[in-house]
Amino acid sequence: MLGFRRRRRSLIAACAVVGALFTSAVAEAQDRRQNAPGAFDFYVLALSWSPSYCEQASERGLSGRSQQLQCGGRPFAFVVHGLWPQYERGFPEYCERPAPRLDRRIVDSMLDLMPAPGLIYNEWDKHGTCAGLSQRGYFEQIRKARAAVRIPPDFIDAKEPRTVTADEVEAAFIKVNPGLSNSAIAVMCDRKRLSEVRICMSKDLQFRACEEIDRRACRRDQLEVPPLRGG
Repeated sequence: MLGFRRRRRSLIAACAVVGALFTSAVAEAQDRRQNAPGAFDFYVLALSWSPSYCEQASERGLSGRSQQLQCGGRPFAFVVHGLWPQYERGFPEYCERPAPRLDRRIVDSMLDLMPAPGLIYNEWDKHGTCAGLSQRGYFEQIRKARAAVRIPPDFIDAKEPRTVTADEVEAAFIKVNPGLSNSAIAVMCDRKRLSEVRICMSKDLQFRACEEIDRRACRRDQLEVPPLRGG
């Protein structure tokens, strides 16, 4: 019985040590500026391949207003998912609770780049409130960031389905964007399709390396690229 108690105490002590190490690791992974508006290191500009989103929405039976706007007659290619403040490790989110209600006129002004009102509201609440900018200033920053990135010709008028590798997508973006390196771009995918291209940018919207983002990139050998819809 005494031996059992000793083993039990040793097990409890070992668990406590493991728990303390885990707590320390989690704390280290979180930036000390956590969720302070304007206190971050760089942006990630996320560009979603709209045809992949629309195919996935169709497979899931989604049919709300956002799907109607993005997946209707207009042939959207890459659209802006968001501009996300980042730390070197981790990222802030929901930096104001509740977030100031976004002006509907700003939402309407962004539909050419982000053709989903629900997405625009969510991006402001989750990411925009962390940028340390006004509502209008944040969405102007999104527009500037998008204007700073050239889309490769093969993704502007993609009328036929094709298969690519993540490296080929990266190379296409690097070719038409001087200063962009493979350490500043990450290609994302779902089970089989190209889903997003994420580009890391400094606060003044210059391309910059981002190891943590690059580590999350798609590892599949081949990606399907659905063609543009409508149009």
